[in-house]
Amino acid sequence: MTKRIGGFRRKTRHKLKKSPRTKGKISIKHYLQEFKVGDYVNLSAEPAIQKGMYLPRYHGKTATVIGRQGDCYKVRIRDGNLDKTLIAHPVHLRGVK
Repeated sequence: MTKRIGGFRRKTRHKLKKSPRTKGKISIKHYLQEFKVGDYVNLSAEPAIQKGMYLPRYHGKTATVIGRQGDCYKVRIRDGNLDKTLIAHPVHLRGVK
């Protein structure tokens, strides 16, 4: 087998691009978001912060919070017929109302 060239953010030029209006400093409220177990969240990657970022494959999906792990949240997402658990920093999550 050949070795894959590239890393985590390979082929994500447009997927992880920010609009000009959202560039700049990131608000502290995104870091301090609190979610409860069972809350629904949208996975919305913040490209300026690499810590706690999930695979870009799941960008734009909706997940359920199942717990905490350090500063991050454990979220469950349905991928095809499988339930998968991702670990994401709160800066990459948006609450669903």
